[in-house]
Amino acid sequence: MHEHDDFDFEHSPGIPAPLPAGEQILWQGSPNFREVAINAFHLRKISLYFVMIMLIQAVSIVKSGSESLVGSLSLTLFLSAIGVGILLMLAYLTSRVTIYTLTNKRILLRFGIALQMTMNLPFSQIHSADMRVSKNGFGDIPLRVTEGSRVSYIVLWPNVRPWNFLSPEPMLRSIANVEEVAQLIAVTATDLSAETTDVPVIIQQKSSNSTIANNHFPKAQEETFAMKSEVS
Repeated sequence: MHEHDDFDFEHSPGIPAPLPAGEQILWQGSPNFREVAINAFHLRKISLYFVMIMLIQAVSIVKSGSESLVGSLSLTLFLSAIGVGILLMLAYLTSRVTIYTLTNKRILLRFGIALQMTMNLPFSQIHSADMRVSKNGFGDIPLRVTEGSRVSYIVLWPNVRPWNFLSPEPMLRSIANVEEVAQLIAVTATDLSAETTDVPVIIQQKSSNSTIANNHFPKAQEETFAMKSEVS
């Protein structure tokens, strides 16, 4: 029996076709399962909601004294377990399927549980990037695309910056060593800018606590690129 591979059409994991001459993979990564479950699918908040529902139900039953506490709560507990299990399964599939790829020319996002897709983002279509770092070293890198580069919030979710419905931003979500990846993106943008424009590359430290520099992406002289970092 053959094990079916949903991505057997790919040239290599996360890469739908052979890379052109001169293009190289600099980094590949996937979302962390635990971080996706907590931050994208809000597992903690939903679990707390189910616990509160059962506590309220238990108090109500004790006050009324009309039903068996264990028997009444068993159905609620069963349904809660199913809900949490579904969220865990979706988080696992998301982390397993999604692959982020950084090359010296572009960023690719491969995603999709039911329908697999790959988004191609050349650096020329990326205006700027932000970085969110959590205390455990995982974090997100939202990418602000240039005007005219339309993306769909619904199609990209959860690989998109939360709540930015009007101007969706593709996002590398819940990746390990996010500061190192963000720095690599900044360096790559700097190198590409030096190759494609005569405009000096600006590298400035935002603050003493920031490890990511501000850079120009290769585009019109009057446009700027800023990579900003925030710690949660």
